[in-house]
Amino acid sequence: MKIPEGCILNAPHPYPVSVRHVIGHLLPDLMMGCLHQAVPERVTAEGASALWNPPLRGGGAISGQARGNKPVIPDFEIITFNSGGTGARPTQDGLNATAFPSGVRTMPVEATENVAPVILWRKELKPDSGGAGRTRGGVGQIMEIATKGDLEFAVNASFDRIANAPKGREGGLNGAAGRVAQKSGALLRTKGFQVIPDGDRLVLELPGGAGMGDPDARDPILVARDVRDGLVSPANARKLYKVALTEAFAVDEAETARIRLPT
Repeated sequence: MKIPEGCILNAPHPYPVSVRHVIGHLLPDLMMGCLHQAVPERVTAEGASALWNPPLRGGGAISGQARGNKPVIPDFEIITFNSGGTGARPTQDGLNATAFPSGVRTMPVEATENVAPVILWRKELKPDSGGAGRTRGGVGQIMEIATKGDLEFAVNASFDRIANAPKGREGGLNGAAGRVAQKSGALLRTKGFQVIPDGDRLVLELPGGAGMGDPDARDPILVARDVRDGLVSPANARKLYKVALTEAFAVDEAETARIRLPT
C-alpha cells in the first residue's frame, strides 16, 4: 500500500484534517471495490459508510440573551450517533440503519431526550432507500429533530453520501443518497455550523446501501416480504424488480412471469 505524503490519508503537520474520520469511514468501500476485481463473491456493495452524527447546540450560546419576550431553552450540547444502510452482501441483504464496519446502529430516542431539551419527532426506516438487486441494500432512515417549543438551535454538520450515492455491484442499483434540510424545505450544507431558526426543524435523510446483482434475479417472495415490511413500495416492486403483487401484497405469479419475460 502506497499513500503519497500530502494527501488526506497521509497529512503531515500542520495540514488541516478536520472531520478526517469521515474519509476513514469511506475507505472500506474503496478497498471493497479493489477486492471485487479479485474475489467478487466475497465483498459487499457500497453502503452509507460514514456515520451521521449531528452535534446539536442550543440556548443562550446560540440565541443570545436578548430575545425580548421569547423564551430561551437551557444551554445544551449533545451529539447523537445514527447510521444509514449497509451495502448488499453476495448472499444476503444489507443491514438496515447499521454502520459498516463499526456496527454502530443508533442511540435510543429516549436517551437523547432525557439529557437535552431536544425532541425527535420522527425516526423511522426510509422506504425505497436500499438499492435494488438480487440482494437488496440496507435501508437508511429519516429523522426529524427539534428543540422543545421548536426554538432556535444549531447543528454542526459533517454528513456524507449526498453528492455521491453508494454504488451497486454486478448490476445492482445504487442506494439512495442522503439529504439535509429544514422541515420548511430549505436545503442545508452537508458540512459546517448552521442555525435552525425558531419554528423550524432539522430533517435528516440517511443514505441507503447499494444492491448487488440483477434485480430481476431477486426471489419474488422476498420482494413481497419487503413490501409488506414497508421497505420497498409496490410501485418499485414492479418497476425495479418486475414483481407484480396482489391487493394483499402476495406475489401475483402469472403477472410476474409475464413482466419478467425477456424483451
